[in-house]
Amino acid sequence: MGTIRLKNMQFYGYHGVHEFEKEKGGHFEVDVELSADLTDAVSTDDVAKTIDYDSVFKCVQEIVMQQQFNLIETLGSTIADSLLNDYNINGVTVRVRKPEAPIDGTLDTVEVEITKTRAENV
Repeated sequence: MGTIRLKNMQFYGYHGVHEFEKEKGGHFEVDVELSADLTDAVSTDDVAKTIDYDSVFKCVQEIVMQQQFNLIETLGSTIADSLLNDYNINGVTVRVRKPEAPIDGTLDTVEVEITKTRAENV
């Protein structure tokens, strides 16, 4: 088993509960951790035997930029489900950050973490 991480992917999307968030949009940051059997990739040094990082990036990008959700929890869960369905992985952890969350106070970001495994998606 091994882990492949794509960290701090940045997109512009229209997710949020408030109307101004849905109209104006905002920045979102996404991390994914893919758990997979990397034995063949390691032993053969063959790119065809691992997970296509660019394809994973584009999958996440499409969901964040083309779909719309009230909650970043739902956004993260949708990304996790898509990655589990489309790639040969055993599990995934998705972190979605909303650095411009409309909160009356000072904070760096709001982050939601969703973890799913293949057994949950069968």
